[in-house]
Amino acid sequence: MNNNQRIHVTLGPQVPRRGNAFSEALGRLLLRCIGWRITGTFPDVPKAVVIGAPHSSNWDALVTVVVVLSLRVRISLMAKDSLFRGPWGRLLCWLGGIPIDRQSKRGVVEQSVDKFNEREKLFLGIAPEGTRTSATAWRTGFQQIARRAGVPVLVVVLDYGQREVRFADVVYPGEDTAADLQRILAHYRGAVPRRPERLSAPLKALAEPRNDQHKPGD
Repeated sequence: MNNNQRIHVTLGPQVPRRGNAFSEALGRLLLRCIGWRITGTFPDVPKAVVIGAPHSSNWDALVTVVVVLSLRVRISLMAKDSLFRGPWGRLLCWLGGIPIDRQSKRGVVEQSVDKFNEREKLFLGIAPEGTRTSATAWRTGFQQIARRAGVPVLVVVLDYGQREVRFADVVYPGEDTAADLQRILAHYRGAVPRRPERLSAPLKALAEPRNDQHKPGD
C-alpha cells in the first residue's frame, strides 16, 4: 500500500486548516512509518467538537499529531491558562491551544461555548474519558458544549487492532443525551486500545454479553 492509499479522507473548504506542503508531507511519511491509515467521512463544517477514544496511552497523542499533520487540519485543545505564560505561551497558541481560566465563575463548558461564539472556525478536541487509566465513566461536557454552541460532535476512533484512525460519525446533539451517547459509544465496539487493561468502563461494557442474549443451548 502506498502512502496516498493510507488516507481515505478528504476535507472540504469550510474545515479549519493549518500547515503547509512540508508539514503534510512529514505527516504522511510518519503515517507510513507507523503503519497506520485514516478512514471515514470528515464533515465540511467550520465548527465541531472532536472526540477521540479509546485513550489508554501517551502513544495516542503521537498518532493524533501524525493524523493532524497529514490532513492539514487545525484542531484546538483547551488547557489551563497558567501554561500560556512565559516563553511557551506562543508555542502553545501556535499548536492550537486555547487558555481556560479555572478560577472563572464561568465554567469550562461556558468558556468553551464562548470560544465557539467568538470564532468563525473552530474544531475543539476533547478526550471524553478524561484520563488514559481505566475511567469509570465518560465526561459528558462535550455534549453540553456541542449542544449549546450549536455544533456537531465528530466521533473519532483510534483502533490499534486495525492500526486505523476512523472518522466514524457526525452527531448533532438533541434532547435525549443518553440516546446520543449510546449512538456514539456504539462506534467504539471492537476498537482495540494500545493498553487494553486501561480501557474505560463504558467501552469495556460494549464487549460484555447482554443479559437478554441467549447462551448456546438455552
